[in-house]
Amino acid sequence: MTKTDDIIERLAGDLTPVPRNALRRRFALGIMPALGLSLLLMLLVLGPRVDMPDVLMLPVFWIKSAYNALIAIAAFLAVYRLSRPDGSEGRFFGWLALIFAAMAAVAAIQLMMAPAETYPVLIFGSSALHCPLLILGFAIPIYAGAVWALRRAAPSDLRLTGFVAGIAAGAAGAWVYSWFCTENGMPFVLIWYSLGILLTGALGAFTGPRLLRW
Repeated sequence: MTKTDDIIERLAGDLTPVPRNALRRRFALGIMPALGLSLLLMLLVLGPRVDMPDVLMLPVFWIKSAYNALIAIAAFLAVYRLSRPDGSEGRFFGWLALIFAAMAAVAAIQLMMAPAETYPVLIFGSSALHCPLLILGFAIPIYAGAVWALRRAAPSDLRLTGFVAGIAAGAAGAWVYSWFCTENGMPFVLIWYSLGILLTGALGAFTGPRLLRW
């Protein structure tokens, strides 16, 4: 037996089987507590809405919440696939485009049904300047949780994985923020929420090659 064969045999002898669903459990351990932390930060920084019982009766609230939740779910599923060396994003960008297009249609319908003088409120609201930054802030704990989970995985395309993880965290952060946000304009959500999500995606694309290296 050569020295190389001996080294290979020793390395193989130290291998232990990975528990079933270990990666899935690690993602849950990384993301769920981080989502709870983001919700806690929202309550501490912004506080709960005093009109929440009335808000829960508004269809626009649930549309706003669903927009962010659907993006987050699609992105987290794509991140899970990308976490493997042979993984890919699958149909994530197609689903992302479909969700965005559906929201754009809802926004267009709301604009067509509203008086022209209400357009500035529906598009810019009263919080356009800080909405994307708040979403980014609430997304950072979730992105950190996703990075923690991915550090034990083996993604091959670190920039793409970081970008999609950022989109997932941004959408989850936007979902958290939607429980406080008083804006009811669907064009507002389409533009400014999406910008906050993209900012987090850009953060992921920039930091992914550094934080996810293995």
